[in-house]
Order: sequence, then structure tokens, then C-alpha cells
Amino acid sequence: MIKLALSDWQFLRILVIHQHYLMPGHGGGSRFNEFSRLWAAAGHEVTVIAGNLSYVTGKVPELYRGHWTTCESDGDVTVWRCHVPSSYGRSYLGRMWAFFGFTLSSATAAWRAGAHDIVIATSPPLITTIPAWLATRFKRSRVRMIFEVRDLWPESAITTNVLARDSVLTKLLFKLERWACRCADRVNVLTPAFRDDLISRGLVSAEKVVFVSNGADTELFYPASRDNAVRRDHQWADRFVVMYAGQHGRANALSQLLHAAELLRDRSDILIACVGDGPERLALIEEAQRKNLTNIFFYGPQTKAQMPDFINACDAGAAVLQNNPTFRTVYPNKVFDYMSCERPTVLAIDGIARKLVCDEARAGVFAEPENANQIASAIRRLADDPEECRVMGRRGREWVLMNATRQMLATKYLDIMKEMVSA
Repeated sequence: MIKLALSDWQFLRILVIHQHYLMPGHGGGSRFNEFSRLWAAAGHEVTVIAGNLSYVTGKVPELYRGHWTTCESDGDVTVWRCHVPSSYGRSYLGRMWAFFGFTLSSATAAWRAGAHDIVIATSPPLITTIPAWLATRFKRSRVRMIFEVRDLWPESAITTNVLARDSVLTKLLFKLERWACRCADRVNVLTPAFRDDLISRGLVSAEKVVFVSNGADTELFYPASRDNAVRRDHQWADRFVVMYAGQHGRANALSQLLHAAELLRDRSDILIACVGDGPERLALIEEAQRKNLTNIFFYGPQTKAQMPDFINACDAGAAVLQNNPTFRTVYPNKVFDYMSCERPTVLAIDGIARKLVCDEARAGVFAEPENANQIASAIRRLADDPEECRVMGRRGREWVLMNATRQMLATKYLDIMKEMVSA
């Protein structure tokens, strides 16, 4: 394992509030699992406040049931698992109640977690900013706060028809977003488009914004043989496999992959493999069966440790979202993992993701979002040109190594925190 440099060393006590911090062995976004591990390995004291509900199973593991908070260790990182009401996955009203419950339990954990120099609240959900702000007030010494924007909320919820723009809840969330930007000493954004949006709406000044993007764990995700156990176990044989890895929700609009599979019926050598979970997965499986599609399969959620083998077993990755103007501002997480494993990307996301993958890294093929004809054509193009796949894959890995390794990004984040504490 590569450790962060200890030159110009300054000890920091870091508190991260992240409701969706992964439990050991679970799949999903692991940005702060890796950052926390690297910061702790560099000698800093790292504490994480997270929810106790598994977002893979939708249930609270037995270990945490009946406990308001549970303190445990994740390697050298201290983790407080906090109560999340079981209503989280039942409805949008149930989710709001679950967020309220986590706000209370996480505030308790923030009080009990001891003194810190800096607090990071990562959103969504926006409510992480409340216990983060409280943590800056609980202690007598000056505590700095970073508000991190992983997604534009509530705007993205509005454009995907999850929230009505004029509802009372939406107005409250916009006020909470504005308050979080005002209270924070720095606002970290995961894409330059987020920065432009926040500045244009007058929520922050340019001087207040910092940029630490998403990236890849290049020690875990690295190129390896295509002919591995995953390919053999799933009997993919010599088929050209395009893999989508991620959430199966409304925003992802995976029906566009079903429509592309219909257009590829004549290509028995092509398979679309979908890995992950979400509220739309069962309906997608039923629709594929109803249409008698044998060239698209849904493999369910996988652990983080299994994902490198799944990516290496495929020939190309897929990243898709709704044709929605808000999604022109995002970088899909899995694109970095595809590139790190030297797999080209079929990208049905316009905007800043297209600029990164297709223009800067030159590591993928663009298709208009929710345009099944273009997605099918992009898949055919890659399936018919293995040399182009190889070259795109190599360029993707090179770009990640130059710009977006977890070690590089963790060091950049740490430098920002040191500057804040020293100021």
C-alpha cells in the first residue's frame, strides 16, 4: 500500500460525516473509505460518522440493531454507526423521516466523538451539514468545516421528478444548501461544473471553492486478464461484453440499455451485463424477460473486492444517465474504474463527463443519452474494432495515473485541510 508523504508533516484530527460510508465488504462508492484509510496511514486521526443501515440490503445489520450509536474500528479509522430509521427504503416520505433520524443520531455521535481540527460534511444528503456545523460549535477550539458537493441537491431531485420545484420540502432544501455553503470555510466540488453552478447562483465566492474530484484506486483497479473466473463462471465465452456497473434507479434510465439490446439481437457475439442494485432492477429484469432478450443480464450487487475481476472480464464499460440537463454537470464514478482497468467506455452522458472521457482522456465513445440507436451503434463500433478498444483502454489508464489516483487526490485534500487549519 502506498502511504501519503509525511514531508512537512502536520498532525490533523479529521471528522468526516458521510451517511453512506461503506460497510466492510459492501459495494458502492468508496471515495471516503479510501481517503480515510490513506489519511490514517499518514499518521492523522480520522473519525467517520455514518449510518447503520446497509444501502446494499436496505436493512440494519444485527450488530447495530437496538443501538442509537455504535463505535467501531475500520482499520486505523474510528467509525460511529448511527441509527437510521428502517423507513429509508419504503417511500420518499419514509426516506425523509430516515434522514431526520440520522440527523439526530449523528449529532449525538458528533458530541461524543471528541475534539477535531476539521469537519467534512459530504452531500447528498444535505442534512450531513447539520451535525457537521454542530461539531464545529461543540468544542472550544476553532474547528474548520468543509462542505463537499457530490451532487447538486435538490436540483437533481427536481429534474428527475423526485421532488416538485415549488414544494415546501424543496424550498427548505434550497435554504439548507445555501446555509451549508455560507457556514462552511471551504466548499469542495467533484466537478468544475458544480463550481460554476454554485458561483452563478451566488452561493459561494470563487475563492471559497476547492476542487478534489473523484478518481480510482489504481492499486485495486488495474488491468488484468480478460479470461478470468468471472468470465468462466458466467459463461461469457468469447462474447464481446459491455458492462454497466452502478445504481439501477430512475436517474440511471437503464431502459435505454434494454432498448439497445433489442437493436443488437442480430449480434449473438455481444452481451450487455448489468452489475449493481436499485429500485428499478426487478422491473428491468421482468421487462427483459417479457421481450425475450438473451443478450442482456442483471447480475445484482457485488462487493468492492469482486468489482476489479468483473471489470477486467468485460471488454468495455458503460456509463448511462437520463437525458437530463443536470447530469451534464456530473462525472460518473465507475468511469474512473473502467479507465483504471484499461477498458474503453460507452458514454451516454453529455456535458462535462463527455469532455473528460472522450475529449481529454480519449478513452471512450459518446452516444446521446436515452438514444438507443446511438448506444447500439457505439457498442457495435467497439465490438468490431478490438485495436481501438485496446488503444482507448491504454489512454484511459494513463489519464487516471496522471490525474485521478486516490493517493494523489487524498494528498490534495490533505493539503487543503492543512492550509485551512494553519491559516
